[in-house]
Amino acid sequence: MNDKHTEGQNGASSMPKADPTKEGMRSLRDRIRETKATRWIRFGVVSVLFFLWVIWMGNPWLSIFWLLLLDIYITAYIPWTWWKGKQGPVRSVMAWVDAIIYALVLVYFIFAFIGQNYKIPSSSLEKSLLVGDYLWVNKTIYGPRVPQTPLHFPLAQHTMPFINTKSYLENPQLAYHRLPGLRSIERGDIVVFNYPQGDTVTLKIQNPDYYQICYDLRRNGVENPREYIEQNRQMFGDIVWRPVDRRENYVKRAIGLPGEFIEIRRDSIYIDGQPIAEPDHVQFNYIIPVSGAIPNEKWSEIGVRGDDHGSAPTFSEIAGFSYYNVPLTKEMKAEVEKWQEVIGPLRREGQSGFYDLSGMFPLDADYGWTRPDMGPFWIPKRGSTLHVTLENLPIYERAIRVYEGNDLKVKDGKIYINGEQTDYYTFKMDYYWMMGDNRDRSADSRYWGFVPEDHIVGSPMFIIASFDEEKSLFDGKVRWNRILRDANPDKKW
Repeated sequence: MNDKHTEGQNGASSMPKADPTKEGMRSLRDRIRETKATRWIRFGVVSVLFFLWVIWMGNPWLSIFWLLLLDIYITAYIPWTWWKGKQGPVRSVMAWVDAIIYALVLVYFIFAFIGQNYKIPSSSLEKSLLVGDYLWVNKTIYGPRVPQTPLHFPLAQHTMPFINTKSYLENPQLAYHRLPGLRSIERGDIVVFNYPQGDTVTLKIQNPDYYQICYDLRRNGVENPREYIEQNRQMFGDIVWRPVDRRENYVKRAIGLPGEFIEIRRDSIYIDGQPIAEPDHVQFNYIIPVSGAIPNEKWSEIGVRGDDHGSAPTFSEIAGFSYYNVPLTKEMKAEVEKWQEVIGPLRREGQSGFYDLSGMFPLDADYGWTRPDMGPFWIPKRGSTLHVTLENLPIYERAIRVYEGNDLKVKDGKIYINGEQTDYYTFKMDYYWMMGDNRDRSADSRYWGFVPEDHIVGSPMFIIASFDEEKSLFDGKVRWNRILRDANPDKKW
């Protein structure tokens, strides 16, 4: 009796023990009961969008993150809003932090899977797209890529503004995977893609790229360009590697498609032996013999940018006359030919003999190709097998070795891929041939070759805004007539 009385006094056995499972369930029921109807509605909408995204991604394992949404909106076991019970500066600061985080997460998903803005920095697609155009790039048209570098700041491509540090973490790196899109790339599409040779860059000189710099150094007698760049960091800056989706964005027009043969003859493009029509606004540089200087205003009136020509005629001692070298469309050329300052016929730059047109793709291969005359050669297609020879290897080496990640070597006149001697290779991806409409002033596939499908970002849908950087605010800086204009008018969505 005394023992029992002692136990009762100490409360060790007379009081029933609480069931932690029932306590947890009771707490969960209370949390659900206390949730307002408006929050349930928000949770329902977010859940539907989330599961549609999971279905689109084709990865059911992602469904586990729904439990995180459940806790954020309903159960709140994790104290997401701890700061709301605070007073003073803490509450104010955390309110801003909370809003910014929500905005960045939303921007991340929109930019990754729907589309994003893009600025035209150069004249390579004039007059289809102008320098200073701000575009909305549709990523759903060809299917958005699942981010290969998932940990990145959504508002910076590869460098954080002001602090100039990387805007991403290199690890983890995910395998290439593209979600279903509306259609595939068609000839004539204007396409945004990551720069294929942008994997290695020198931070102080990023245009031309690292590989072009090495090529130019070799042409100038430097035996070991890589070592030279390493020893001259003050000139070139640090050498860095960038993942595919963190490389510079380029925009060009799709000219050659997977599985086609392409050839360029005197600036005309042939696909599978047949000439193709040129874009409406295609431009070529013309040598224009003149009797004297032509005012910049006169050039501006027909749409020639100030950075497309000199303020005075360029004199060539070889030709013995003064001339301008200016990019012109057919309509612009017809207008210039009427000017009284023009004293002779206009000639294409590529056919004038005034300029060195070598240095074309593939670098370090002596095919004798020039900018107006290349090929013919085959564009790789996913699942197609190529007979690889020492003669055509320079064309396809980068695709096989770099873009598709194989160990490729040549030993004793034989080709080895992943340690095995072979004369055939089956491509894992589709490839494209991209060119600018401003043909003689476009750094495009003629210089760096094929664009792999895993580099494709999307296609410009419309022009958000447009600013002429050569004009003042009160002198036509804003191009009002281009706002919301279709950025790819020749194609149907």
